[in-house]
Amino acid sequence: MTDATTHTVEQVVRKQLSDALGGVRGMLEAAVPTVVFTVVFLTRHDLRLAIILSLACAGVLLVVRLVHRSSVQFVLNAFVGIGIGALFAWRAARGGGDEGDQALAYFLPGLLYNLGYAMVMVLTIVIRWPLVGFIVGSVAGDPTAWHADRNVVRLCSRLTWLLALPCIVRVAVQGPIYLAGRNGWWSKDSAVAALGVAKLAMGWPLQVAALAVMVWLLSRNATPLRPGEPEPQL
Repeated sequence: MTDATTHTVEQVVRKQLSDALGGVRGMLEAAVPTVVFTVVFLTRHDLRLAIILSLACAGVLLVVRLVHRSSVQFVLNAFVGIGIGALFAWRAARGGGDEGDQALAYFLPGLLYNLGYAMVMVLTIVIRWPLVGFIVGSVAGDPTAWHADRNVVRLCSRLTWLLALPCIVRVAVQGPIYLAGRNGWWSKDSAVAALGVAKLAMGWPLQVAALAVMVWLLSRNATPLRPGEPEPQL
């Protein structure tokens, strides 16, 4: 069943992206724990304290969400990110790494996530089943019918590229920084500081920039949600 306000592919994608990003509050909930971790580690050089305080910060945000009886999805995402980063740092410590190695390891899951996500999205474009098309299909009630319309496939391919681009840029910039710190080409503290700044600058700001381009692209056309339907009068 489609919502009365989502008659076109463009309307569906706009709505789904709005729900997924969580607005300004969701962005802050994702960014604040990373800021806390980076600042505490660089000023105190204590990985355990940095992780504990970033978890405490996320915990406060979670309590606020619960008090307001609003969605806790984005806070829980922050908890998962911190937890996975802490696990990688713990493994680095078990392997004999110093605190600099552990802090670098904390950022590794994010790099791997962006690399994997970008590869999957680009693959779906190459095989002409772009990922965004399945968003359209889930709302239209048929997960694959959209593929019969070349215009929809073309639009969804462009939108999937725009979703993949922030991930590609993050890996292209943060990957060399991580390798420089890991291999001793750059001091570990400098690499951790650069990764922290890059993660913030290339997190939600980069995502919002990509979203702005997507909104512009989505505002240009009104592709029917079901192949063969006439374009609705908007």
